[in-house]
Amino acid sequence: MDEGWSLEVASQKGDRVRTIAIVQARMSSSRLPGKVLLDLAGQPMLARVVERARRARLVDQVVVATTSDPSDDPVEALCRERGYACYRGSLHDVLDRYYQAARQFQAETIVRLTADCPLIDPGLIDETVQAFYREGVDFACNRLPPPFPRTYPIGLDVEVVSFQALERAWSEATARHDREHVLPYLYEMPGRFKIYQLQYTRDLSSLRWTVDTPQDLELARAIFAQFGGRDDFSWQEVYSLVERRPDLTRINAGVEHKTFKDVDERAN
Repeated sequence: MDEGWSLEVASQKGDRVRTIAIVQARMSSSRLPGKVLLDLAGQPMLARVVERARRARLVDQVVVATTSDPSDDPVEALCRERGYACYRGSLHDVLDRYYQAARQFQAETIVRLTADCPLIDPGLIDETVQAFYREGVDFACNRLPPPFPRTYPIGLDVEVVSFQALERAWSEATARHDREHVLPYLYEMPGRFKIYQLQYTRDLSSLRWTVDTPQDLELARAIFAQFGGRDDFSWQEVYSLVERRPDLTRINAGVEHKTFKDVDERAN
């Protein structure tokens, strides 16, 4: 972590701000079961996400938040093997899983990440954390659902929230989509919380770099192959690659993206 920056924030807030990135991960994906541990250039996809997130300078710790369901025993096993911090909680109430993990690891600021975004960018994580403090908000992000404009590719999603705002959402939110998608309660009603959204200089929202289908996985594997299996490349390097190779983007061009209103019917 950048100590100069953290000390500056500490002087403003009175003590050191503990920033924890929490990566939600489960094996029971509806469209691509077991995806979080599928091979991506020789490493499980979850490991790619954690290792990239660990490079963020403004994150003190990365925690994997999986479920207490036996199907997620392999996720915990990977965390033990790799030395990753891990919390196990509710399968479908992901808001509760985040809140309990944040409490256990004494987070003051929480960065929400998902295990199906192996191209998550540490520099973009840092930019979002910086914006969170600079703007003095409860919630900062680089993507929001329509009608809010989105400019970053799908799969670079970063959400940053204060523990106090997360706790309020945890105690007040009752709708299923609020509990399953963690943070819609913070932004779906204007004025309820102070929010800030980062925008890129170009609209790249048509690019899909998340992994939720076999076609998405094929694209992610093709991208990592182009970088020789490394995972220290930036998202801008990925964009330069797909600009040169439009055939890559066509691999998953027909995949329909889920919305924050979609819920897992298996929770019934």
